[in-house]
Amino acid sequence: MKYYLIVGEASGDLHASNLMRALRREDPEAEFRFFGGDLMTEAGGVCVRHYKSLAYMGFVPVLLHLRTILRNMDYCKNDIEAWNPDVLILVDYPGFNLKIARYIKLHTQIPVFYYISPKIWAWKEYRIKNIKHDVDAMFSILPFEVEFYQKYNYPIHYVGNPCVDAVAAFREGFSESFDEYVSAHQWGKKPIVALLAGSRKQEIKDNLKLMIQAAQNFPDYQFVVAGAPGIEPEFYRQYIDADTEIVFGETYRLLSHATAALVTSGTATLETALFRVPQVVCYYTAAGKLVSFLRRLVLKVPFVSLVNLIAGKEVVTELVAGDMSASAVKRELALILPGGKKREQMLEDYGNLIQILGEAGASERAACQMLQALEAYRKKLYT
Repeated sequence: MKYYLIVGEASGDLHASNLMRALRREDPEAEFRFFGGDLMTEAGGVCVRHYKSLAYMGFVPVLLHLRTILRNMDYCKNDIEAWNPDVLILVDYPGFNLKIARYIKLHTQIPVFYYISPKIWAWKEYRIKNIKHDVDAMFSILPFEVEFYQKYNYPIHYVGNPCVDAVAAFREGFSESFDEYVSAHQWGKKPIVALLAGSRKQEIKDNLKLMIQAAQNFPDYQFVVAGAPGIEPEFYRQYIDADTEIVFGETYRLLSHATAALVTSGTATLETALFRVPQVVCYYTAAGKLVSFLRRLVLKVPFVSLVNLIAGKEVVTELVAGDMSASAVKRELALILPGGKKREQMLEDYGNLIQILGEAGASERAACQMLQALEAYRKKLYT
């Protein structure tokens, strides 16, 4: 069968690539065409557009690149119709994907599946109307989303979280010692604090410099930045000092050896927890006090990190908007380093979180359930 996928960022590229491999195991004749990234290209198929040409974040960047975004959207609609896949699979990225879903639903009989739900439970809850109208099946990776969608009488498939798969796959056969790791990079023997400052340039610019300022208060540790895919090393060097190291393409390897981490909110917070690395969630925004006030008015959930949302309580400290400063990072980091008051409780809570997420196999479950849903859709269409 023919599968058309659309992702808009690095985490979607990772999860979609694993889904593609799982689909091919179930359907050896599978053909893929996609708006995606390098990992999806490695999985096989035709990359129509790289997600970097789509990944604009915030009002001003979107406005400045609106013509490009609309041009890509028109091309995507036409390309889907011309290729006529058996199913369209959308991965998160709701601003773009829900518009594509509406068009495909109005103009074709191609079934529309959604893998990794838009975070409408956090804000823009009104998008449930679009989803119910335009999306034939939703495949969720967060357990609390099942109850959320039940409120709107919209049944979804919970398949487990692909981060569990990714971490488990990395750990299988991984045996590198700390000494081997630091020796390979010619670093010293001090314990490592990992800095995961986001995947977009604006996030990195806003957060990394504050992380580095806080790091200067911990001379007994070495700080290592996990470089994001597609961001050039020169961009990072504007914000890091001579004592800070940076690595690319080895975030999981870094987390395997980290004593603690400073993490910008997103999928990385969950991955850090799965590696059982105590963390502080850091997300700076301009006009922080105003944003903190608006956050209380706009957001429908009490937390921003996936760790806390899944656990249903504050497991990791969130320094967001007006709460994010170098002094606050310094204070909270001290509490999760060895001997800190929050460290052991956080590690215990991680264990409970991992139990909630369940076993690996999300990509395989998603692939199987998608094929079952596709068969059910066809029966409904032709009977």
